Amino acid sequence: MANQNVVVSDAITAAVAAPSLFPAAAQKPPAVPGTYISISQKKLVQNLDINSAARINSWVDSMRALSPTHIKSHSLSDHRNMQLPSAMDMFEQIMNDSKGKQIVMFLDYDGTLSPIVEDADQAFMSNAMRETVRKVARYFPTAIVSGRGLDQVYSFVRLAELYYAGSHGMDIKGPSKSSKHTKGGEAVLYQPASQFLPMMDEVYKALLEVTKDTPGSTVDNNKYCLSVHFRRVDEKKWIELATKVGSVMEAYPDLILTQGRKVFEIRPPSKWNKGKALEFLLESLGYANCADVYPIYIGDDRTDEDAFKILRERGQGSGILVSKIPKDTNASYSLQEPSEVMAFLRRLVEWKKSSLRKQFMRKARLQGIKMPLPI
Repeated sequence: MANQNVVVSDAITAAVAAPSLFPAAAQKPPAVPGTYISISQKKLVQNLDINSAARINSWVDSMRALSPTHIKSHSLSDHRNMQLPSAMDMFEQIMNDSKGKQIVMFLDYDGTLSPIVEDADQAFMSNAMRETVRKVARYFPTAIVSGRGLDQVYSFVRLAELYYAGSHGMDIKGPSKSSKHTKGGEAVLYQPASQFLPMMDEVYKALLEVTKDTPGSTVDNNKYCLSVHFRRVDEKKWIELATKVGSVMEAYPDLILTQGRKVFEIRPPSKWNKGKALEFLLESLGYANCADVYPIYIGDDRTDEDAFKILRERGQGSGILVSKIPKDTNASYSLQEPSEVMAFLRRLVEWKKSSLRKQFMRKARLQGIKMPLPI
């Protein structure tokens, strides 16, 4: 992916698309493309307070640029080299590429299985989508990989036969219901940053305190990821909110602060991400170094890029970006919105059922017997 996230322990993030935001002295170029740029939290807060209006406006613009309402207004000509083929149009090609391999499904939640809404607590998936995912899990190992806390995302999906990776993959749990895809009946459980939980609880309480006077802001404790949402905050208050968040983070220089779509996220200083979670789950399923596996990862967020990148590096599977506009991405295909994701998943189920019927009929003909078709 050509663009880089501006993050790290003592940093507030902003898009690199606005490089004039920070003076050269405040930037440390990454040693390797795609790694992180560290910007001093203290210097950033100072910049917000005393730097020119133009610089502050550039920073606000970077926040706007990551919000869906403003993204829609961007000219498509600005992204003409980042067009992705539709996963629906290329469905047969994807299935041909997966021929003879085990498909494993990885699905983001918000913006993928459910629509993006103003109130994150109201991001419910439809019953039709839930039933579709249930059918997908019947034929393929399926995992939900989300920035939400594990318990929270499970409360939305409510399918016990799935794998779940919450907090951007830092809290992983296998199916609580028996599945033909589980290996050896062993429970899958992984929490690579559990030692930071007391610190995360401290930061959560501090964030609640400093943001309580900012109308529209909400703070979520996703266990291994804290989220400060400003989707409903007046844009005139964004700088004030960012400064408040920055004041809390100064006391916790080891934690990582990133900016997503109208949200600040605070995580432990772990290199674990959705891409690492994808690899861990493939290993748990017995496909660590197998050539006969075809992972499909569908997601809409910049944090899903870690998973898309892993698939490219492995030379296996397909990353599918959910977006109505072209973006700079490591994904190979695109779907426009959750309704199209559901259509793709339904088509996948029908393809699998058709393949099983054909296999059954061939076997029956060879054996010269008549048996009822599989469902």
